[in-house]
Amino acid sequence: MLAGKTLVATVGGASGPLWGSAFRAAGRSLGDADGFDGEGLAAALDAALAAVVDLGAAQPGDKTMVDALAPATAALRERLAAGDSVAEAVAAAADAAEAGALATTPMQARKGRASYLGERSIGHQDPGATSAALIMRALQTAATQEG
Repeated sequence: MLAGKTLVATVGGASGPLWGSAFRAAGRSLGDADGFDGEGLAAALDAALAAVVDLGAAQPGDKTMVDALAPATAALRERLAAGDSVAEAVAAAADAAEAGALATTPMQARKGRASYLGERSIGHQDPGATSAALIMRALQTAATQEG
């Protein structure tokens, strides 16, 4: 939760409040426990996604970080349900986030700052979706080192 509070307080633009809200929601979901399992991680990512959707009012297809976070959380839950290890499930989630970020390139932004560009937003990968993919890759690195 400290990371979320710091982001909200120090990062300008839309990304600070969005990522700050995401991290704070994930932190609240995890609570004060010393660790967590795959289900706890999935619940934390669900909470992060819900916080972003709630604050930004974005849905998949709006060309935002939601286009990477939503498929990542779905992939994580799907792979955990299939019996994958947490590290394997997080790797699949990171792959899904990257695919989601790449898929924003041909979209026209409907939410966020990029929406001000209208048709000029077409042909450019969304920065918020890209940041979500990078964060999921960092999570994969951490999960691999733990596992």
